[in-house]
Amino acid sequence: MTKLLLTKRAPVWLLALSCLALAACTSPGATQSVSALSTSTQLGTAAPVQQQAIAPNLYELAYSANQNALFVASAGGFGPDAPASQLLRLDPQTLAVQAHTELPLRGFGVALDDAANRLYVGNGLEGSITVLDTRTLQPIGVIALAETITGSDGKEKFAHHFRQLVLDSANQRLYAPGFSGTDSALYVVNTDQLAVEKVIPGLGPVTTGVALDAQGKRLFLSNLRGNLYEVSTTDLSITKAYQVAADQLINLAFDAASGRLFATDQGLAAINERRQKNEPTFTPTPGNRLIEFNPNTGAIIQSAPTGLGPIALLVDPASKHLFVTNRGSGSVTVHNAKDLAVEQTIALKDHPNSLSYNPAQQVLFVSVKNGQGSAKGADESVARIAFQ
Repeated sequence: MTKLLLTKRAPVWLLALSCLALAACTSPGATQSVSALSTSTQLGTAAPVQQQAIAPNLYELAYSANQNALFVASAGGFGPDAPASQLLRLDPQTLAVQAHTELPLRGFGVALDDAANRLYVGNGLEGSITVLDTRTLQPIGVIALAETITGSDGKEKFAHHFRQLVLDSANQRLYAPGFSGTDSALYVVNTDQLAVEKVIPGLGPVTTGVALDAQGKRLFLSNLRGNLYEVSTTDLSITKAYQVAADQLINLAFDAASGRLFATDQGLAAINERRQKNEPTFTPTPGNRLIEFNPNTGAIIQSAPTGLGPIALLVDPASKHLFVTNRGSGSVTVHNAKDLAVEQTIALKDHPNSLSYNPAQQVLFVSVKNGQGSAKGADESVARIAFQ
């Protein structure tokens, strides 16, 4: 659901953990649908950006090819008089709001099951997932995930928070990494029963990245402590764990067409400073880069600089490119998948966050967070980038 800039308005967990960049971060559903393409295409030059203010606190997006619509989650606001959380349906050509519905809980991450006309919206702060019918925007149900625990301050809180959601249609599952500052866990949801099938602990502090290799029957997860994990989707167990030379693996993307695993290593100074305070011998890795891992060994194959604070990434196998949002630089970079070099840099106002993609028309959609100079509660925006 996403390098976070420190603001007085956002909760601490959002600031420290770059939460809800939604996957995404790129939307995991978008990455999977793009990976189904087999023909090679060229990627054009980005046309002038369309950017439209939509609603407060926007996070992840999902483009529906079946309905030719763009769905975006607005978390609303915080406090008793704050605006309600919403799911909005946008016209993918004009970005005009076509319809919207109020969500029962605050929505952040999204995962689209286009074939089933379902959208899963992660209630990241409230330990659950809301399921909606994308044709009517009516709720189908709410899936309870994390239980509440008593914190050191004596207050009740959820054991885990949630950002990205990954759909596994073949196994009728939804994967929801739940992160905490101590032991993160993977929540496996049965999408037929709309219930938790299994909880897999042991993923270390602040596990945020997730990507599915459907053909290989495995799921990759990463955290902000330099750990990369492989989970078997057959027996739902951790099969491999690597300590890698990349401290802040905020998001992952797996390209099914080429069998390659990519990650953004955000390099947020505030996280490094906090870790160095607690671990005096800790030496940060470079950050602000795009990485390719060997998915079978966890070894870094290659890396390349991005802008500052890379968050979401999305693979377009048809054109052999990757898109990255650089929250600190206020840009989207387009990378050649062969050597990860930057081919285009697209400037956006304020802080680009999450990604979704229409591969048929080569149109990229970006949720954009407000800067510190924006008015409290001001609407955030969605950008449309067409390559031609």
